[in-house]
Amino acid sequence: MKRFLISIAFIFACVCAVFAQADKIVGEYQCEHDGVDSRIKIYKYADGYRAQCTWVSDLKKEDGTLRRDVKNPDPAKRNITSDKVVLIDKVKYDGKDTWKDGKIYDPTRGKYFTVALSFKDEKTLTVKGYLGPFFGRVYWKKLK
Repeated sequence: MKRFLISIAFIFACVCAVFAQADKIVGEYQCEHDGVDSRIKIYKYADGYRAQCTWVSDLKKEDGTLRRDVKNPDPAKRNITSDKVVLIDKVKYDGKDTWKDGKIYDPTRGKYFTVALSFKDEKTLTVKGYLGPFFGRVYWKKLK
């Protein structure tokens, strides 16, 4: 009975360690892309993770109106302000320090791509968007 309980405790500890590693991606990040500075929050969502913009440096246009996601292929989302756009959705931890099987949205082009995320170092998240054999890469700096 004692060995059984020790085995159960060991399995529980291993499962907790995997979940802790998977949640390493959760937090706030800073990104600079095409001259625009952004803040992004990654959080658990459904059975995976989601990244959503929380702040952009150029939220207001020259005329004072707010920038919106006007290039979104879904007309229902075209009125969302640029500081609330969901950039990455449905990524899942693969157990090997990579989060994948999700999509990344590029609001500057209104396009979706396959995405893979991994840490370059403790504070730098590598974000790779794929379209077939071609990919683009950006780095997000972890703030919290």
